[in-house]
Amino acid sequence: MGLLKLENVHVALEDGTPIVKGVDLEVGLNEVHAVMGPNGSGKSTLSYAIMGHPAYEVTEGKILLDGEDVTEMAADERAQRGLFLAFQYPHAIPGVTVTSFLRSAINAVRKARNGGVEDPMPIPAFRTELLAQMDRLKVSRELASRYINDGFSGGEKKRVEILQMAMLKPRMAVLDETDSGLDIDALRVVAGGVKELVGPNMGALVITHYQRILDYITPDYVHVFVDGRIVESGGPELAKQLEADGYDPFIEQTPIPATVGSET
Repeated sequence: MGLLKLENVHVALEDGTPIVKGVDLEVGLNEVHAVMGPNGSGKSTLSYAIMGHPAYEVTEGKILLDGEDVTEMAADERAQRGLFLAFQYPHAIPGVTVTSFLRSAINAVRKARNGGVEDPMPIPAFRTELLAQMDRLKVSRELASRYINDGFSGGEKKRVEILQMAMLKPRMAVLDETDSGLDIDALRVVAGGVKELVGPNMGALVITHYQRILDYITPDYVHVFVDGRIVESGGPELAKQLEADGYDPFIEQTPIPATVGSET
């Protein structure tokens, strides 16, 4: 059984508009699955629903993590169980430094995994790990004392997202268009960080519109996502096919639902 398992997942917006329309997917440890689809197909909605964003309601189906049903859990509870989401557009959090945020997040996860008993990471160990990861991911050390994403460039925001992942060491990472807005150097660093972390202790679901990040992270499986559904799955060669032919062949074969009350 996959570490992350989606069973017939349907997702709607707060106003009831259906976006994700029945997704079945399993992602295991040491696996990279890429979900690729055109703009507006519902990819980001799927990622937010997996993480438990309150603006997106799972109206049908289940989300399982390590065999546990997390469908009704809040985002922080999912994070404590090892789920992580890297945002396409990371938000700024004025007043909260990168260092403070990371230390609080790590200690919250450690507490949850220690049966609710405080188990803070020693400050010297935290600092050593933080500086080592910042250097590895080419994150400027001065960012550690700045407010999260406040005035950061696009590349800095994405590197700090991957820094969070490297420090939190999740079991399952969902990356929502992490390649968006990155130049080639930042893309290499971000992709390299993800590639190093995926292994026996972590799997990844990479959600993207373009194939370019997959030049640096070779996926085990590729899923084509159109109109809220996975319409085709295959190996890494499927991403190359999408790069060559685009999404039109898959959009054309996607059935258009009949309109209620329409005339024939």
